[in-house]
Amino acid sequence: MIIVMKAGAAKKDKDEVLRRIKELGYTSHVIRGTTRDVIGAIGDERGKAALQALETLHGVENVLPILQPYKLASLEVKKESSKVRISDAVSIGGSQIVIMAGPCAVESEEQIIESALAVKKSGAHMLRGGAFKPRTSPYSFQGLEEEGLKLMAKARELTGLPFVTEVINPETADMVADYADMLQIGARNSQNFALLKKVGQLGKPVLLKRGMAMTIQELLMSAEYIMSEGNQSVILCERGIRTFETATRNTLDLSAIPVLKGKTHLPIVIDPSHGTGNHHYVAPMSYAAVAAGADGLIIEVHPDPEHASSDGAQSLKPSKFEVMMQKLRLFAEADGRKL
Repeated sequence: MIIVMKAGAAKKDKDEVLRRIKELGYTSHVIRGTTRDVIGAIGDERGKAALQALETLHGVENVLPILQPYKLASLEVKKESSKVRISDAVSIGGSQIVIMAGPCAVESEEQIIESALAVKKSGAHMLRGGAFKPRTSPYSFQGLEEEGLKLMAKARELTGLPFVTEVINPETADMVADYADMLQIGARNSQNFALLKKVGQLGKPVLLKRGMAMTIQELLMSAEYIMSEGNQSVILCERGIRTFETATRNTLDLSAIPVLKGKTHLPIVIDPSHGTGNHHYVAPMSYAAVAAGADGLIIEVHPDPEHASSDGAQSLKPSKFEVMMQKLRLFAEADGRKL
């Protein structure tokens, strides 16, 4: 159920609603809107009648059932699109399209600093890079781990770019959160419910990637796991799904953008690098994603893709990234938005 507060409701009225929700054995989640707040009450649906009675409390406009299985992520809870704040300068959602760019994996100090300087020069808002790399083969490069996080932090200090990096298990989640500005849940972990609960407790923004065989509803249910632990700062990421097609690494499902916009208030980011697996296709799919309404892009950029430790084939050289960013601005402007 959701309790919709009246516009301008006093703090004491909200506190009383929260007290009553707890008294009834439910978990409350406050979702702040531009004109009014909504309070989600999550728990056993058998107590719906008791929750409905909260409609009589001072400051409450009405109490409504949530029809979707994903409660907190649903548009039923929050009609306007959410903005997720990453740093003082960067928020995802709204009129600005946020670009996250950098190498698939942190390989050395020289490589990550060169990458960070290059993507910032071209207009990127955030740096991406993997310190922990879950790979299909156990013999592939697995990342520099904490040393990689330290190098990402150094790049942030040098450039001012906040960074996103992947967390792969609950055991190292606290360590990653100590360094990163945003935590990424990769496709392989998108239904690792223990990890989703853990990042939900950490309070850092989370970039949740769609699993390679995951439906849109399953993606939203994974977001719900994070949000149900108290973390409302979730960004969804479409990164391609597995189909019968072999011409690209995955099939980038750009129709997910309007579908999700009709179901959730959460921002949506597109990953054209993993979605295609080929650097030739990254720019066209980036333009298409912006035209379709994406709130951001996460793009692999490497100063020397031919010798990259991972995903070199889908990584743009800095010069190609700069050209793409110039054209991308035109697509953003045509849609009344900006980079």
